[in-house]
Amino acid sequence: MRKLAAAAAVFLTLAAPATAAAAACPRTSVADVEPEVMCIECGVPLDVAGDAPTAKRERAFINQLISQCRTKDQIKAALAGQFGDRVLASPKSKGFGLTAWAVPAVAFLAACALIAASALRWRRNRARPAGPAGTGTPDAPDPPLTVPPSPDSARLDADLRRYDL
Repeated sequence: MRKLAAAAAVFLTLAAPATAAAAACPRTSVADVEPEVMCIECGVPLDVAGDAPTAKRERAFINQLISQCRTKDQIKAALAGQFGDRVLASPKSKGFGLTAWAVPAVAFLAACALIAASALRWRRNRARPAGPAGTGTPDAPDPPLTVPPSPDSARLDADLRRYDL
């Protein structure tokens, strides 16, 4: 019984550092990194690239870094160092890469402002009553619309009286 307890104690003592090391290693996989990096040969995200030779080299490099317990950001930085900045799917948020983020945001805000201004102008023009014959004076009422009676309306009135409708 003592031998079994001693063996269990030795096993737990040896297994504890391995478990701690595994817990300290970040859980990164190739599938986590692939959508955020590009195949530099194909010009598409690595998860779509297929079996291009460059894509295979990038995946092998990613697997090597994962086995070294690197985080996703460390792997992306190493890929950029190995293959250049073209390998990153999203541009950096400094320098010229900042314009790739700023221009669409500014364009979206400008479009929203233009739509809001157009809606306010349209609503303001719609709420104002028009003056007579396009004079532009909202104070004058529109003249009543008079339509001369047609010959058919007299016949229709006679038919309605005849059927008592």
